[in-house]
Amino acid sequence: MPRRNRPKPRTKRRPPDEDNPEKELRAPDLVGVAPPGWEVRLIQPASAVKEYRCPGCNQEIRAGTKHVVVWREGAEEMRRHWHLPCWGRSAKR
Repeated sequence: MPRRNRPKPRTKRRPPDEDNPEKELRAPDLVGVAPPGWEVRLIQPASAVKEYRCPGCNQEIRAGTKHVVVWREGAEEMRRHWHLPCWGRSAKR
C-alpha cells in the first residue's frame, strides 16, 4: 500500500451546547407517515430513555429501543408509545 504524503485534514469540532450538554448525543426524532387524523413520531434509540407499555401487544418497550409515539391530532395528552411492528399492523386495519 502506498504511503500518504499529505496528512489527513482535521475537522473542527464544535464546542458542546452549554445549555444542554446531551443535545449533541441525541438523534433527532423523525415524523413518520400516519393515517389521516393521526400524528406519528419515530423515536430514535438515543432518545428513548424511559420504559413504556405498548398498547398493541401489551409488552414492555425498553429504554434504548426504537419505537413510535402516536396520538390523534389535537389530543397530544393522549400519546401512546408503540413498537414499530405493532403500530404497522394496527395502522393497516
